Amino acid sequence: MSVYENYLRDLGLTLKEYALDAKNRAMINENEFDSGYLAGYHRVISLMQQQAEAFGIPLEKLALDGIDPDRDLI
Repeated sequence: MSVYENYLRDLGLTLKEYALDAKNRAMINENEFDSGYLAGYHRVISLMQQQAEAFGIPLEKLALDGIDPDRDLI
């Protein structure tokens, strides 16, 4: 794998972990800040998945498989 592929895979994995953590915090704390923080992750992961599809990049290569922003981050 190239350095770019490694970077993007690591970035995707980290974002997914942070997003799921933000979801847990938003559910526990139920405040506007945590809800807004989660919404940001929803938008970023949605965009990355849409762009991957447009460029023909499998989500597995970005470690963004197994997460559906509309199901898992709302």
